[in-house]
Amino acid sequence: MIKKIIIGMLFVLIQFSVIAKSFYILGPGDKVEIKVFGQKDLTVETLLSNSGQINYPFFGEIKVTGLTVKQVEKLIYKGLKGDYLVNPNVYVHVVEYRPFYIHGEVQKPGGYPYQPGLTVNQAIALAGGLTERASKDKIYLFKEKNKSKQINASLTYKVNAGDTILIKQRFF
Repeated sequence: MIKKIIIGMLFVLIQFSVIAKSFYILGPGDKVEIKVFGQKDLTVETLLSNSGQINYPFFGEIKVTGLTVKQVEKLIYKGLKGDYLVNPNVYVHVVEYRPFYIHGEVQKPGGYPYQPGLTVNQAIALAGGLTERASKDKIYLFKEKNKSKQINASLTYKVNAGDTILIKQRFF
């Protein structure tokens, strides 16, 4: 019975990893690792800068921000196939996600490491919880792409890497 539960949990984690890999958009501050099976010289681990470009062997500078991990794998696969390798097995992995930020009425405001599936409630927990004057109705989320637009967020709202959460004071 325990084996079935463990196998089931592993299956769910693998599925979540595949989904996160397909939809997560790379941006400045992410640390990525690129590997090509059997080709140690083609392994690169790098922190993405504001330029969004990485220096990859044989290619030089390539822009990876704004792409998903799968898209980067395909880009490198297409570049290596034929000229350099017959059928390269490319693997791209996010080693560290860029942080999200939380400030206002939380115990420890600041930047925190993002993890896929993070909610506002979980972000508040990472920041030490709400202060006694915090409002649960005045929670605002600013998306990384559009910091000027505020979204009125609930505790179950999904947070993405680079987002900023603001917890306002309640009136009394």
